[in-house]
Amino acid sequence: MSGDSTQIFNPADKVAKIAHCSSMEQYRKMHEKSLKDPEGFWSEIAKDFHFEENGLGQFLDYNFDVGKGKIYIKWMAGSKTNISYNCLDRHVSAGKGEQVAFYWEGNDPADAEIVSYSDLLKDVCRMANVLKSKGVAKGDRVAIYMPMIKELVVAMLAVVRIGAVHSIVFGGYSAGSLADRMLDAEASALITTDAVWRGSKLIPLKEIADDALKICRSKNRNINVNIVVKHISRVTAPQSAANGASNGNPAKKTHFDDTVGWDDKVDVWWHDVMKDVSSECPPVWMDAEDPLFMLYTSGSTGKPKGVLHTVGGYMLYAATTFKYSFDYHPGDIYFCTADIGWITGHSYVTYGPLLNNATSVLFEGVPTYPHSGRFWEMIEKYKVSKFYTAPTAIRTLMKYGDEPVKKYDLSSLSVLGSVGEPINPEAWLWYYRVVGDSNVSIVDTFWQTETGGHVITPLPGATPAKPGSACFPFFGVDVALLDDEGHEIKGEGEGYLVFRQPWPGIMRTVYGNHERFETTYFKKFPGFYCTGDGAKRDKDGYIWVTGRIDDMLNVSGHLLSTAQVESSMVEHEHVAEAAVVARPHVVKGECLHCFVTLTQDAEFTDKLVSELKVKVRSTIGPFATPDYVQLAPGLPKTRSGKIMRRVLRKIAAGERDFGDISTLADPSVVEVLFEHRPKDK
Repeated sequence: MSGDSTQIFNPADKVAKIAHCSSMEQYRKMHEKSLKDPEGFWSEIAKDFHFEENGLGQFLDYNFDVGKGKIYIKWMAGSKTNISYNCLDRHVSAGKGEQVAFYWEGNDPADAEIVSYSDLLKDVCRMANVLKSKGVAKGDRVAIYMPMIKELVVAMLAVVRIGAVHSIVFGGYSAGSLADRMLDAEASALITTDAVWRGSKLIPLKEIADDALKICRSKNRNINVNIVVKHISRVTAPQSAANGASNGNPAKKTHFDDTVGWDDKVDVWWHDVMKDVSSECPPVWMDAEDPLFMLYTSGSTGKPKGVLHTVGGYMLYAATTFKYSFDYHPGDIYFCTADIGWITGHSYVTYGPLLNNATSVLFEGVPTYPHSGRFWEMIEKYKVSKFYTAPTAIRTLMKYGDEPVKKYDLSSLSVLGSVGEPINPEAWLWYYRVVGDSNVSIVDTFWQTETGGHVITPLPGATPAKPGSACFPFFGVDVALLDDEGHEIKGEGEGYLVFRQPWPGIMRTVYGNHERFETTYFKKFPGFYCTGDGAKRDKDGYIWVTGRIDDMLNVSGHLLSTAQVESSMVEHEHVAEAAVVARPHVVKGECLHCFVTLTQDAEFTDKLVSELKVKVRSTIGPFATPDYVQLAPGLPKTRSGKIMRRVLRKIAAGERDFGDISTLADPSVVEVLFEHRPKDK
């Protein structure tokens, strides 16, 4: 996303004067050392964490070149540690057990709880003992399908405490998507919740999970442990729903105490199994290269990829990026609005903050409920100093104007972060001037599920920021731009965004399919990790991420593959072919624009469009619902049959600068598609 490459905003004085990294000179020295002497740089950081034995093992060994054999990355192999111990026991043993780990606030502001490090440790140990009693052991995979409640953090830390591997699935995914992920992960247990209010909408998570378990059983995968948190009966129902209606529709039940579906052979209540178990559970000491968690991200083939992260390197990287990117200091109150079902929630709601003994806000709700000032109200209430949210949320709240922001005292803020997609300069400036009162540092972070943590980001006390630019690489990250032939672009220019060498937090493989890992990330440019994104470097060396180069879509920070959406649509009996591209959207950044070719004699109607949207919602999840569906009597294909997606992207955006379309088998189809293009909303 392009912006004004001459407009520069220096770090806020109140941030720079106390920053861990307080100048570009210091940044350059640290960055240079991290590339030239990774062992010296990262082993110094590792001293802050507990390793049980074998020191730091073999510090770094890797191969990025498919021409030289199997791709592999190893950091500190042979050393022993446990991330749950480093998140909790380490701080409690240091006398910080009564410190607040989380201020939890529910969908309704009246629902709130304070969770200390000591309380969190006891609950984690109890749940770890429960899991062991259910037969879960080191290396087993545990699926987690929950809202943003305390028990979600407890569940993930309990799983990794006993050496098992968590696979968290966002609570907005459908039963089919949840089942796909449990099947691929070969999960042995599931942890879920009865239901959750999201704004005024009730999401029946247990019901969705039950449907997913049925799908698994139909595929000969029996998951015999389902631990269910009773949540909905202990929180406040939205007023509209409690009164019998929600958004004009009859209200669903406000709780599930007696009506939730139940299978005594599989289901157990969380509160029942936690009653009489010990609050002590020694950690299982893990090799630094043992699996920690897998998190599924969309693949260009449509089949989700199980991105696998390992214990030691991820721990170091999540902790270090959190400390430096947000310039966290004791006494700060940190608030990340991301759902833990995404990588941002893993690294910057749970692991990064807890590893740094931080105090955070854990939020269950949505930014516009019960009013559009909810975020700002919470920042004032908890005196938040470091705030991290998505450009989609910023653009949504911009629509309500400045007044909802100005109602609250936001003077505690010092660092504002952005995550999920490139932030447009207009939103950056509003965030800085209105939310930050022109007295904050903005950190526009670029990273991926696969990277484990920030790989390109300003440092709030050091980097003069340019609105819309992710600025410079983080420690350990060696950036290059390549052209289509793999030649490096030096200095100013635009190309594929790639990295030359590994950093500790990089993924290690795709679960169960290492060949896919090599093909997806290393085959296109041997010797480099390929992000799949394009970027440009300006004359000052700043990096501007321009978006996906492959057939992927970034909708409100949620990565989707075109194949995933297309395969859902062509399941409809009247759709012969579908092609999906990204279309610019003022709030989401990008939205889905779908071109559908119908079967013979089928009619393109509003009813069909509605059915297709419902199909995508039910197959993938509500966040994937297309904004635009248009009739495509034909698609722009080359003579070899390949769809020319760049032409479709131009049509979706209403642009006619197609470039060379001489290779199209039928160039006239372009004008036909323009005739059927739906109007902008």
